[in-house]
Amino acid sequence: MNYILFDGTVHKSLLPFTYTRPVADIRIGILTIREKWEKHLGYTTTSLTEEYLMDKYPMVEMEENIMINASFLPTEDMVEMIQSLEENQAVFCGDEIVAFYTKDTQEEVDFDTYENIEYTEDCLRVENTWDIFQKNDAAIREDFELLTEGRTSQPIPATVNTIAPEDIFIEEGAKLEFVTLNASSGPIYIGKDTEVMENSVIRGPFALCEGAQVKLATKVYGATTVGPHSRIGGEVNNSVLFGYSNKGHDGFLGNSVLGEWCNLGADTNNSNLKNNYDEVKLWSYEKEGFKKTGTQFCGLMMGDHSKCGINTMFNTGTVVGVSANIFGSGFPRNFVPSFSWGGASGFTTYITKKAFQTSEIVMARRKVEFTPEDAAILEHVFEETKKWRKDS
Repeated sequence: MNYILFDGTVHKSLLPFTYTRPVADIRIGILTIREKWEKHLGYTTTSLTEEYLMDKYPMVEMEENIMINASFLPTEDMVEMIQSLEENQAVFCGDEIVAFYTKDTQEEVDFDTYENIEYTEDCLRVENTWDIFQKNDAAIREDFELLTEGRTSQPIPATVNTIAPEDIFIEEGAKLEFVTLNASSGPIYIGKDTEVMENSVIRGPFALCEGAQVKLATKVYGATTVGPHSRIGGEVNNSVLFGYSNKGHDGFLGNSVLGEWCNLGADTNNSNLKNNYDEVKLWSYEKEGFKKTGTQFCGLMMGDHSKCGINTMFNTGTVVGVSANIFGSGFPRNFVPSFSWGGASGFTTYITKKAFQTSEIVMARRKVEFTPEDAAILEHVFEETKKWRKDS
């Protein structure tokens, strides 16, 4: 069977992260949503997403296909239900479509003609940007079970101080000495070829993905995910770094999400709680205004390729778009449009030629190519977000 993950109704509500990727490629827990589905299904998947993303993320359609809503994280019961789908059948969770069977000859899908199968069990769904860190605890636990079932961890080095070592899993090639791992509040996953430097203290749930690094004397509170080839230092609490991003120095990052290829300068701090303890509002690309999150704790949402200079201070509930470069004293405003250059004293447009030069250099350092497809996506984002840049 051919499985296709579609964005569904949440693409806009997950901006700026879905400016540069399908919903399926958001990381939550240890794995991306796509990686979760592929491990459960035993098949590779493709995506149905925004047209401008399709050159990099092409959809493969066959004679028979099952379309899966990528905002849902898989469970065993859900996967079993989806694998059993037949022609003219669909799985719903309440009013939301989870998956449906389709043929390449169908020009339209009319769910009124489908047999609707109701999924009533508990599951995780990513509908808003803040769900990524709020639901990361549960997602890490699910991925930890999925990845470690029937496997044996590498030995925990003798110098490592542990609490609840039975909930610690270390992959091959990981380096860690003279650190403290406390898994009593949730599992700790130390991925392949990672490094945790001396005097770091980590509380679970925690995921350190392949090739990632925890710098000297870092303090980590769960539920935190450090994506592949990312680096963290200082103090980190309940945050998710998708991959290839750096918060390598002292400073606080809390209740936050960083996309790929982000860099936070030394002593960068974000606020995750308002002084009056009020509910946090975040910029909504759907609403084109600020939206209530229903949560007291919410920090920084930073899209791919964005960076900030040393001593940057981000206010509670700040949204930074794609390819922004922030520097200078004071708090920048709590919505920084994509391709903005500046800080609290004002912004100008970060032209794509200069932004792309930086991206090429940054990615080449990690032996990753900045492709024409990457450039085309960012050009589209530049044009689409022009209305929010005052000098554009």
